[in-house]
Amino acid sequence: MTTLVGLVANPVAGRDIRRITARASLVPNHEKTAIVRRVLAGLDAAGVEAVRYLPDLAGVVRAALDGSHHALAADPLAMQLTGRAEDSAEAARLLVAEGAAVIVTLGGDGTNRAVAAGCADVPLVAVSTGTNNVFPTMVDGTVAGLAAGLVATGRVGGDGVVRQSKRVEVAGDFALVDAAGCRDRFVGSRAVWDPERVQALVLARAEPWNVGLSAIGGALCPVGVDEPAGLCVELGSGGPVVRVALAPGLVLPVAVRRWRRLGLDEPVLLGDGPGTIALDGERELAVEVPTEARVTRTGPWLVDIRETLRRGSGHG
Repeated sequence: MTTLVGLVANPVAGRDIRRITARASLVPNHEKTAIVRRVLAGLDAAGVEAVRYLPDLAGVVRAALDGSHHALAADPLAMQLTGRAEDSAEAARLLVAEGAAVIVTLGGDGTNRAVAAGCADVPLVAVSTGTNNVFPTMVDGTVAGLAAGLVATGRVGGDGVVRQSKRVEVAGDFALVDAAGCRDRFVGSRAVWDPERVQALVLARAEPWNVGLSAIGGALCPVGVDEPAGLCVELGSGGPVVRVALAPGLVLPVAVRRWRRLGLDEPVLLGDGPGTIALDGERELAVEVPTEARVTRTGPWLVDIRETLRRGSGHG
């Protein structure tokens, strides 16, 4: 049976309004093309035979394939493009149906959230090229391709190589890292960068070295990626003020009213009334009443790139 790996490279990842309001770097499509070219080289070296990919409107993967020297059979998925996040979700669903063993993603938290909506139990190798990059890994594409290939071909596996991530479930949707109850009544430009517009946060993970809303929780009570716990943070006066990196190059003081750790599946209200809910840093849902959220161990399966390569080193 042919070993198939999926590839979803989001050409619009890392191009939101935070490029103006903060000092985030732009990852141009020619650089994404170079990363994809390296991913393909890693997949080929690991013994992968076929790649199916999201046929993005910018032609990122098509350009990476031009002039490449490898034995991979690489073909675009047969799908209608909309230019929206749904393209990534639909690509993931098609890859599951076609029997992909692993899906490699290029993007940020938003891209991976879209892919997670359709990837079922197919594990992800998430390469960071977005603005909010808590979920994906900053890693060379060659190494990412090698790890994806070793898992896809079955040469490396077992406990610790692929793990199921947490997520925040809210209002019939989910976030991979953070859900925020915002005062804004409309979605607007989507991206959240002003902490005064945020009422409360529910975090699946909270590390002080990350950038974004989850860094607020990381400054108060770190919660690791594998811990069976989450964190609820209410913003406002009455408690500590922490300084955190809310976006690349943007360090702001954030007033915190109170916070507490959450157990898995423990419900908590996100905000106190009409407003919007931001999922992984982008306003997505308009709500009229306080909305319940909970952290669960039902997120996508994720390949641990370092552990995969460590175990692979023992097999040449």
